[in-house]
Amino acid sequence: MPLQGKYALITGSSRGIGRGIALKLAEQRVNIAVHYYTQVDAANETLAQVKAHGAEGCLIQADVTHPEEISRMFDQVQREFGTLDIFVSNARPELAAFYQPPMALTLDQWHTALDSQAQAFLLGVQASTRLMPDGGRIIAISYSPSGRTGSWQPWAAMGAAKAAMDALARYFAVALGPRGITVNVISPGATDDSVVSRLPTEVFQAIQVWHESGWTPMGRVGTPADIGNAVRLLCMDEAGFITGQTLHVDGGASIMDPVFPLDIQRG
Repeated sequence: MPLQGKYALITGSSRGIGRGIALKLAEQRVNIAVHYYTQVDAANETLAQVKAHGAEGCLIQADVTHPEEISRMFDQVQREFGTLDIFVSNARPELAAFYQPPMALTLDQWHTALDSQAQAFLLGVQASTRLMPDGGRIIAISYSPSGRTGSWQPWAAMGAAKAAMDALARYFAVALGPRGITVNVISPGATDDSVVSRLPTEVFQAIQVWHESGWTPMGRVGTPADIGNAVRLLCMDEAGFITGQTLHVDGGASIMDPVFPLDIQRG
């Protein structure tokens, strides 16, 4: 775009991937609404870093599992910014709120996952586009293997919620195409300072070793800055004809074949 002077809301941007996105946009002088639920100190640190990059911003607290709080969040965006050019749906609850295998999953955990992802994205897109000029950008942060795999059993509720969000993004891409608003999905792989890194230490260390051993062609797990770079690319003017797509930002992990041992795949 030139991105300087644009306005963005990134949900869940107090830390982790959301912070990485906020800072990469702030480097281009995009003004950032930093959303958080409980991590106010982390949100203030993100806002300080946004301003250190020469952008402006504000803090917005909301629980995105509740429709009335989503409405309040966008009302505040309108008061603070008056408009919105970029909406990134990234927030998710902590692991304890949903992380159970399907046979042990409670309805509360199921609803927390669905409400924080599919419902929040549905309402967020509807609300954001009332503030957004033609040519805006909407991006959902997902985990798209959820729609085709079932091996990560405790991810069942969140996997179903992410798959629903992915589908909604395609419908919204069609609905908003006439306005030149693009709607895309970014699917990170294993990423440092994310939900994956908040698994028990020994689990995350095993994930890192697995990826460094060759499962990810790039030989490492991702970083929040990697995801932020991808969001920034999709927000540029040159990406205005890309919509309804899923971009895997995973160092190539999603193109590996799980049927064959790594030694065979490497040749």
